[in-house]
Amino acid sequence: MVSGNDSDTSTDNISFPLQYARSRRLSLGQPRTIQITPDASRVLFLRSTGPADGTLRLWSIDLTGNEPGPETVLADPAALGADEADLPAAERARRERARESAGGIVSYAVAPNASIVAFALAGELFVTDLATGTTRPIATAGNVFDPRPNHDGSLVAYVTGQELRVVGVTEGSAVTVPDQRVAIDSDPLVSWGRADFVAAEEMNRSRGFWWSPTDNTLLATRVDDTPVNLWWIADPANPDRTPNEIRYPAAGTTNPSVGLFVLASSDLQAAHDAGWTQRQINWDGGREYLADIVWASQHGPLIVRQSRDQRTVEILELDLASSSASVHHTITDDVWVELMPGSPTWFGDQLLTIEDHADVDRRVACLDGEVIGGTDDLHVKSILGTANGHIVVSAWTDPTEVHVAALDPTSGTVAMITDEPGVHGAAVGDGVMVITSVVPDRPGSTTSVHRSAAENDSLSLGPSLCAVASMADDPVITCEPTFVELGARKLNTTILLPSDHDGSAPLPVLLDPYGGPHAQRVLKAHNSHLVSQWFADQGYAVIVTDGRGTPGRGPAFEREVYGDLAQPVLDDQIDALDAAAELYPFLDLDRVGIRGWSFGGYLAALAVLRRPDRVHAAIAGAPVTSWRLYDTHYTERYLGHPDTDPAHYDTTDLLLEAEALSQPLLLIHGLADDNVVAAHTLQFSSALLAAGRPHQVLPLSGVTHMTPQEVVAENLLHLQRDFLAASLVSPAGL
Repeated sequence: MVSGNDSDTSTDNISFPLQYARSRRLSLGQPRTIQITPDASRVLFLRSTGPADGTLRLWSIDLTGNEPGPETVLADPAALGADEADLPAAERARRERARESAGGIVSYAVAPNASIVAFALAGELFVTDLATGTTRPIATAGNVFDPRPNHDGSLVAYVTGQELRVVGVTEGSAVTVPDQRVAIDSDPLVSWGRADFVAAEEMNRSRGFWWSPTDNTLLATRVDDTPVNLWWIADPANPDRTPNEIRYPAAGTTNPSVGLFVLASSDLQAAHDAGWTQRQINWDGGREYLADIVWASQHGPLIVRQSRDQRTVEILELDLASSSASVHHTITDDVWVELMPGSPTWFGDQLLTIEDHADVDRRVACLDGEVIGGTDDLHVKSILGTANGHIVVSAWTDPTEVHVAALDPTSGTVAMITDEPGVHGAAVGDGVMVITSVVPDRPGSTTSVHRSAAENDSLSLGPSLCAVASMADDPVITCEPTFVELGARKLNTTILLPSDHDGSAPLPVLLDPYGGPHAQRVLKAHNSHLVSQWFADQGYAVIVTDGRGTPGRGPAFEREVYGDLAQPVLDDQIDALDAAAELYPFLDLDRVGIRGWSFGGYLAALAVLRRPDRVHAAIAGAPVTSWRLYDTHYTERYLGHPDTDPAHYDTTDLLLEAEALSQPLLLIHGLADDNVVAAHTLQFSSALLAAGRPHQVLPLSGVTHMTPQEVVAENLLHLQRDFLAASLVSPAGL
């Protein structure tokens, strides 16, 4: 069993908390953001040089020869002289929305003709010529955010401040395109080409402009934040600093106004800052959310719009000649329509979508609204791409696993590309596929490059051409998760016990859930359970349960929390606890703690308020405590609008239950959090104080919703361990 004092920081005897913090949850050194170039000539990816290196580099593997070429660094931030000490505010916000904790080259965009790669580094624009492998800076008018090449790689559009700009990047060309403004407003609350807060945070739309696949036309958003609530994020530890001003659309309040425009120039060389025309598209039709834009070759742009109540999603086709948009397909649901990754897209001339199929309680792939036959019990999570006349999807038949599958819509056959129990993903190209896998009995991930081909109506992979190396560290502890189904609802649960426990000594229990919508924790993977294993090795039986509302069990299971994000999720945690005790008689049900972050923090605080008889101590990190303080798109999906469904908000508001606290509670919150703002914890603490209920609050100065800082991430684990030990009476071995 790990000793209570495990703070040794030497290389040979590093503690798990330090290793986990230093390596950013063991992610540093793992290949990521993998793309196959449009011509399938290269595999591109990002990776740092090891577990202590937080700077991502751009790498390439050449596939044009008989054998794959070696891994080659295309762009190294150190060699490019980049200094990220003062990142643009827009880039910091994008990284927060994406939960990005690394530095260096954290994203990149490839030209459709596979000529160049564009990326921003410390606010500067760089392009890499894929033919020569050279990388060079491009002079711009300001700090660069979200650069993207046009169809032939001759231009790059980017956002700087509130404006959208374009610059020519063709080296040695006789015709140069000067850096020029495409669109700007005099109002500082209006921005061009950027995703608004709820689009980036909740709709997985991180961008606000799109190039035509065939010419230099742009489609761009104009976001007016004027009607959105003005909030301030202050840093009390540094009173000399000006508070950060944010526009936060809390539940029931006004969202930003999002316009959509076609932008074009007839003379790029002479245009400078005056030659771009603007044509506004009337896209909303009374709907409120611009969920996505899809612009593929051979087709006009698709506009995906969603109603404020999220019960209707309409997919429109835009006619650029007339600037008019007509509804091509509509998806409706009595509760909400889930926005699915990769959907919609085109499959030839047919519209490919993922939709809920109520008759079989699963999400299915559809062509022009018709379910693709032959999918049996396959639950589709996302569309990864199309290849060789097949549709490649991320899907599952077992809720604890995720696999890559290929659908042949003509024959109705389904080919499982992966089959080893675990979580698998893929990057899909023309005759090439890159498979990334994590499994429960091996640390880290494996990534391999394969040729793919259609044979007998199935898409199959050839032998691995090469592996993409991982430079990540192996964890210093061993994780041995047990996966079970518990209770009448067969709740998917992971059980973790101390590595040296023989089944004889009683163990206090630690519930370690997320427990809410959009996040699934009980998956057959190794590294994702390491923190739970570390707590287990402190002398606990750790129980991780995905209850109602979490993904992985079908639409009906997710929708059981509509109108009540509290009682169903809490009931499932208690049911799993009781069922686990039947399997493991040594569980000490008189010493039960719970910990969680974000929704898990809400659930942890809820547990000691409503079930102090079953849960005896709680650690609530960055908890939502009043859903009226959380954003529109997420909150209203589950609780409705607070003006029409106020009871849903009252019955889930922790502030209204503060006087019920009778067990130890530790609240942790980053004061720089702009997602779940610190007001959640501070208002809850005030309510607890007013009710005379003792509790502890740990404010984290300068920390956002993430905790990437090494000293913070490491010591948070120690502090939580110590709080549990003191609150639950020290378990043996501490």
